[in-house]
Amino acid sequence: MDEGYVERVLDLVEQVPPGRVTTYGAVAAVAGGGPRQVGSVMARYGGPVPWWRVVRADGTLPPSHDDRAREHYLAEGTPLRNSSGALDMRRAFWDPETGD
Repeated sequence: MDEGYVERVLDLVEQVPPGRVTTYGAVAAVAGGGPRQVGSVMARYGGPVPWWRVVRADGTLPPSHDDRAREHYLAEGTPLRNSSGALDMRRAFWDPETGD
């Protein structure tokens, strides 16, 4: 995998503010490639960055990460939906293109 691409993805993930999330697709739109490529970078190299802040477009993480991510969401005050406890993407989404 291209080192420059890996660095771009990880740099973008590090910019996601506490209490906010972005999607694999939104990161891909800025870094290049596609959501699966971003996912591959995160799987291989994402341990040191706030990986829980990158989620699927529907606001979910793979089930294997859900419990650990939820701890981070609660600690950071990430907006969750009251009814289901899932991420409230309307309030939590951070756009890496605009920084908001």
